[in-house]
Amino acid sequence: MHVRTRWPWISLLLGAVVVLNPVGLEFLHSAFFASEQLARNIAQPIVLIALAVMVMAVMLEWLMRSFLVKRRARGAS
Repeated sequence: MHVRTRWPWISLLLGAVVVLNPVGLEFLHSAFFASEQLARNIAQPIVLIALAVMVMAVMLEWLMRSFLVKRRARGAS
């Protein structure tokens, strides 16, 4: 595996695809901009949990990429 950068582009791209599709946009709208309190109460925890999972995925990818870049800099194969 040839890692050239520590930037976690795979996780960020996956998160963008999930959020920017019509279903994701509608879910975000119902979580924060819905006129009904019940819709907001149901959707907000789901959106916040998904956000936390994506943050953890980005951090995990960044750690793995950092490890591989340092390992490659030392000359290990």
